Amino acid sequence: MRGMIVAAGLGTRLRPFSVWRPKPALPVAGLPLIAYPLAWLAHAGVREVMINLHHLPALLRKAAEACCPPGVTLHFSHEAELLHTGGALRRAANFLRESETALVLGGDMVVDLDPTALLARHRESGRAVTMVLGEHPRAEDFGTVGLDAGGRLLRIGRRQHIGDLEREAQAGVYTWVNVLSARAFDTLPEAHIFNHLDDWWAPWARREPDAVGGDFLPRARCFWAPVGTPAEYLGVNFELPPLACFDFEAAARLAGARLEPGLVLGAGASLPAGAQLERVVVWDGERVPASLQAQNGVFANGAFHSCGGTEPSASKP
Repeated sequence: MRGMIVAAGLGTRLRPFSVWRPKPALPVAGLPLIAYPLAWLAHAGVREVMINLHHLPALLRKAAEACCPPGVTLHFSHEAELLHTGGALRRAANFLRESETALVLGGDMVVDLDPTALLARHRESGRAVTMVLGEHPRAEDFGTVGLDAGGRLLRIGRRQHIGDLEREAQAGVYTWVNVLSARAFDTLPEAHIFNHLDDWWAPWARREPDAVGGDFLPRARCFWAPVGTPAEYLGVNFELPPLACFDFEAAARLAGARLEPGLVLGAGASLPAGAQLERVVVWDGERVPASLQAQNGVFANGAFHSCGGTEPSASKP
């Protein structure tokens, strides 16, 4: 089985951290963020993964190769010009359609759910596309995707109305986990730069209501933590539960990181006895001053950066 991690975004909401490293290469609990979707894909049985690159591509490629699970082969699609989500999938279409079903994930999140059950439900549905929807305490902030009782796509947020909204039976946050059957790529738009939801799946669902749908999973069956803002980034470093797909604590220790309540110390970072840190992430290789007293932030690029509020970043039981 093949998969793809969509990872070419600029990460503008995560500045200044994304200025120094591409968002999927930011350290989360001592490991590059991209280690988590890679681990989930490997857990699902994916053996070949495409990753699209744009911002600081060499750094992202190095991070992905360093944490690639055994038995998984990586392929890279470098976008000199950002193709957006649909264009990225179009460029990888020949690679992905070689698999009867392909898994496509976002590169800016941590997710954990049962892939075997997800793939089985997708095949039983007869759909070409299944989006995974989840519960989240900030659903109103993110916007939701609405489905009818049969899982057919009815709306995307408030911007795309596809079917009769009176038939809406369930709604959830789009987790950026997707299952695509090979035939899905036969319906790609002719454009090279486009959005996969608004320009591909929504129009297709209007033409063929049974082709595009979703699989809504409650919190007990789907852990999902987006990493889009400094507050979310800080939160995910301290809110990760044990994951079925990945023993990240063991991997972090093996990489040389130190995980403690209120502290994530990256590999090769130094923390003198005088420093007082609470809920702080220290990037790998950093030298923390002995005089530093800080909380709720990140020490990166030689300085401390406050991450502000404590909004929940994770959807968990």
